[in-house]
Amino acid sequence: MEVLHAPWRIDYILGPKGPAQPGNASLFESIGQSNDDVANHVVGRGKTCYAVLNTYPYNGGHIMVVPYRLVPDLEQLTDAEMLEIMQWLRRCQRALRSVMRPDGFNIGVNLGRVAGAGIVEHLHLHVVPRWIGDSNFMPVIAGTSVLPEALRETAAKLRAALAAQDQSQP
Repeated sequence: MEVLHAPWRIDYILGPKGPAQPGNASLFESIGQSNDDVANHVVGRGKTCYAVLNTYPYNGGHIMVVPYRLVPDLEQLTDAEMLEIMQWLRRCQRALRSVMRPDGFNIGVNLGRVAGAGIVEHLHLHVVPRWIGDSNFMPVIAGTSVLPEALRETAAKLRAALAAQDQSQP
C-alpha cells in the first residue's frame, strides 16, 4: 500500500471549526484585513471583495470570492457588492482558464450548514476548475484530494494572470 502524505491538512484538522467568537474576527474577515496576501493565498482584491485560494480545496485552483463585509446570505449584499462579486467570479474563471486549462467549472455558493457551508456566518462563492477524469478513487474512497501543485505556486500564477487582465483593460 502506498502512503500519500499531506502535512498541510494538519492545520485544518487541529484548527478551530466553529463560528467566530464575539470580539474575534472570522477567518474570512482576518484574511480580508491582512496585508499578507502571499501567506493567505489571496489572488486578487477589489473594493468590496477579494479572491482567495481555498487552503483545503476540492480540486487544484479552487478559488473563493469573499465579500469583506461579514454577511451570511446573498440577501444582505448591496447591489455594488453583488456586482463586484460576480465580476470577480468571471475574472477568476478567466484566470483559471488561462493558467490551468480546465475542461469546465463548478461555480456556486452554499448557504447554511445543511447546504454544505463550512463558514456559515461569512458568505463566499466557489470557483472550482474541473478536468475530464479528475474524480478518481482518491476523493471517492479515501476522502482525499490530490493537488498537482503547491498553493503558493498556483496563487502566484493566478495573481499574474489577473494582473495581465488589469493591464489589458482600457
